[in-house]
Amino acid sequence: MKDVIFVLVLVFVMARVGWVVRRQLRRRAATAQPAGAPAVPGETTRRRLLDHVNGDVALVVVREVTQRLRSRIFQVGTVIILLAVAAAVTIPVLHHGSKSVQRVGIVGTMSAPLRDAIVALGPSLGTTVTLVDEPSRAAAEQALGNSQLDVVVVDAVAIAVEQPIGTSTSTTALLARELSAAVSLQHGMEVAGIPPAEAAQLAHPTPLPIISLKPPKNSTATTTAVYGLILTYVLLSQYGAWILMGVVEEKSSRVVEVLLATLQPRQLLTGKVVGIGLVALLQAFLVVGVALGVGAGVGSTLVHGTAPTEVVATLVWLFVGYAFYSWTYAAAGSLAERMEHVQSLAFPIQLPMLLGYISSITAIGSTNPSTFVEVLAYLPPTAPFAMPLLVALGRAQLWQFVVSVAISLAATGGLARLAGVIFRRAILQTGKRVRLGDVLGRRAAAT
Repeated sequence: MKDVIFVLVLVFVMARVGWVVRRQLRRRAATAQPAGAPAVPGETTRRRLLDHVNGDVALVVVREVTQRLRSRIFQVGTVIILLAVAAAVTIPVLHHGSKSVQRVGIVGTMSAPLRDAIVALGPSLGTTVTLVDEPSRAAAEQALGNSQLDVVVVDAVAIAVEQPIGTSTSTTALLARELSAAVSLQHGMEVAGIPPAEAAQLAHPTPLPIISLKPPKNSTATTTAVYGLILTYVLLSQYGAWILMGVVEEKSSRVVEVLLATLQPRQLLTGKVVGIGLVALLQAFLVVGVALGVGAGVGSTLVHGTAPTEVVATLVWLFVGYAFYSWTYAAAGSLAERMEHVQSLAFPIQLPMLLGYISSITAIGSTNPSTFVEVLAYLPPTAPFAMPLLVALGRAQLWQFVVSVAISLAATGGLARLAGVIFRRAILQTGKRVRLGDVLGRRAAAT
């Protein structure tokens, strides 16, 4: 019930924000167009839509979306990502579905309870144990050497394997160790005169109940949060790099000079950020949709019962995080002169991403995250990672989630204004790499 209320509130807030934005854009468009202006004959639906939401910005948005969707790199990269997601969901199911079978050779006589105890070891090791009676030790060792047997129990006093197990964690090694302890215990009690049935009961007593003082962890929520953190970090890094390289490429090739002949820098920057953001959301929804669809089709436990609250929280913060970082990447791109500067400009921007991602991913197994992680959940550069983690761990209430989103959106508004100033002052400065101090300094402000 809480999940449903949470989703409904978020949908209402996002719809309300979208309605306010559309109303402002319509009001701006109405003031820009004289009243009673005649409509252009044959005007297409697309043109009317563009004029409805500030045509210049919308044209840049359409240009960015079209370029990205037609890009061979985007198409191939998207296919590779979707195939990797489908494989990550499907392969564990196939591996889990094909349970290994361990063939255990039995040399000599063995009581029925002891045989049952050996077979019962299989499920705890994720395998199936099959007993094979061998006429002699020599025959059993020959079958072991020919890989017809995995382990041999010799007269209930020795365990034989083909290769030394050492510290191996293979199924065969684990089974050999379990057989060594279980057979020794039960056979020893039978030799001491305890009847086989009683020996089996003593060797495998009913375990005591384990009482926990805290409720169990929501493993589904934490698993969803792990995938959400990975998805958020990868996509924010990728889409930020798109913006950064796009700005640098247009600046170095002087294409931006042609665009600014008919557009204002603010319009160009906004259209680029929104256009790439739409492509980013499309790819993100494709990834989530493929993961959930394939998981439901093959019955994967990776996405089975995926917590809806964590999915919504991840998508919301993917949107908010992109809105915050996109302006930073765009402003950084305007400071570069050549594509060689992209790496050095992107690294400082990725540092807060790495801080939020690493801190959140290391705290995912804790039921009581540190104060440091809780503080990161309210800082705009790290909130896209830390806040979904708190939601998954049940440490964030709805009002805390909304407050964190509001803080990030407010910071994004201020950052957008700053990025617009940097972009306007630096985008046309060519011939050398522009320093941030020069752009924001008094000398730049005076120009």
